[in-house]
Amino acid sequence: MMKHQDLGVLEGPVLLFGGPYSNLQAFEALIAQARARGMTGEQMICTGDVIAYCGDPSATLNAMRREGMPLVAGNCEKQLAVGAQDCGCGFEEGTVCDLLSAGLFSFANSQVSAEQRAWMANAPDIISFSHAGLRYAVIHGGFRDIARFIWKTSGNDVFAEEWAAVEAAIGPVDGIVAGHSGLPFVKQTPKGAWINAGVIGMPPHDGGPETRFAVLDQGRVSFHALAYDVNAAVQSMERAGLTQGYHRALQSGYWPSEDVLPPDLRRAALASG
Repeated sequence: MMKHQDLGVLEGPVLLFGGPYSNLQAFEALIAQARARGMTGEQMICTGDVIAYCGDPSATLNAMRREGMPLVAGNCEKQLAVGAQDCGCGFEEGTVCDLLSAGLFSFANSQVSAEQRAWMANAPDIISFSHAGLRYAVIHGGFRDIARFIWKTSGNDVFAEEWAAVEAAIGPVDGIVAGHSGLPFVKQTPKGAWINAGVIGMPPHDGGPETRFAVLDQGRVSFHALAYDVNAAVQSMERAGLTQGYHRALQSGYWPSEDVLPPDLRRAALASG
């Protein structure tokens, strides 16, 4: 059964972010940013995938729980909650992303407790809130498919399908906040703004180590770079034996594979465009 959490009316700026990905150092840096802005956990919303690629899955989840911030279930929460053996990320079988994620998810699976799995199982499938007179929904990837990769270059039909599915479930919304794909963007659709908040656990494949989060304020969205102790995060991955490629991505700013990216968002296309 679909789980819906309504946060009611949120006052002041709202910090939106996704994919901590077991990157404790990035999460702690995000909290420091929020504190500097005078924001509490109630003014922060995560689009899911707290646990994934990096070296501190249990500690990152515990840190997030202490902050008391709303979390919408990502595919990683869903899979970990039931003890599945893969992340359910939506990677095509046999691709580099699929093969690399298998070892990373196995480590994460070994680190979480039964109590943590039970907590993740209770995460809602969709969150709603009102802000500055507009109503928003928060999902992970797509609502029809939690692991659907939706990009700024996806077809208009993709956004229309997902928007219709959201409104069929919880009623009209003026904006949708999502994550999963790892690249932040705002897409203006005929129904309203589709906001991908990006992820804080991995850089957005742009050649820099900083990750991204978003702030919603008075109906406007701004994206912000998040600097953190990258070397400490890499060392944590190395201690855990997570040296399949994503540890280097933290420093280089480039993902170990572009398999999941559509051709128009790969490095060669962006460089030529």
